[in-house]
Amino acid sequence: MIQIDLNSDLGESYGAWKMGNDDQILSVVSSANIACGFHAGDPQNILKTLKQAAQRNVAVGAHVSYPDLVGFGRRNMDLSYDELFADVLYQISALQGLAQVAGTCVKYVKPHGALYNTIATDLEQAQAVIDAIQQYDANLVLVGLAGSPLIPFARKQGLAVVSEAFADRAYHNNGTLVSRRLDNAVIHDTGLIAQRVLDMVLKGGVESIEGEFTKIQADTICVHGDTMGAVQMAQEIRQTLLAQHIQIRNFVG
Repeated sequence: MIQIDLNSDLGESYGAWKMGNDDQILSVVSSANIACGFHAGDPQNILKTLKQAAQRNVAVGAHVSYPDLVGFGRRNMDLSYDELFADVLYQISALQGLAQVAGTCVKYVKPHGALYNTIATDLEQAQAVIDAIQQYDANLVLVGLAGSPLIPFARKQGLAVVSEAFADRAYHNNGTLVSRRLDNAVIHDTGLIAQRVLDMVLKGGVESIEGEFTKIQADTICVHGDTMGAVQMAQEIRQTLLAQHIQIRNFVG
């Protein structure tokens, strides 16, 4: 049976500020990227989301970030190797401690926002992230941008890596994401999004913004949980996949 992982960024509420639809999204996805407090999330909300994930048997990953609460982790930061290594190690460790109390455990690491985009091509910063993961637990899996230099770079060092695509993002014909600064970078048509995810799974790619079929090797597909209509979009994707007898299953078993 064909299978695919669906993941979403969760645990991002902070104090009285609510972010996303964690409870509803957790009923759709198979993996949850949980904020670690550096770009979003406070201990109480993070623990609550971890418990909800454990109750649904959803795999848990550390959604590590630059230390940037004000900018939601979306601003580039020129950290030294030692700073970034310690920051990533700290976040994984903190989330693992909360996860154990919640009855689950961290199985993978997915960098967030600017850190995710930076290490896709900046292999010096990528090295700090890889080393932090391997020295904490070499069995953890790294989630990275499909088609990016990060994927083979990390694999050569013995780290298990999963390639990720995005359900609602447009792609160029070279496999790169269309910048959010450009029109049509984010797709909002729920039916079209579901069909594109189906194409990724069954055909191995999608139609690019230039109108050409573009190969996208995806082991996991990110479903955003904090945009307008996110729950409906996620549900449509899940229903479309299941209707084609595609199993939704996390990549860590």
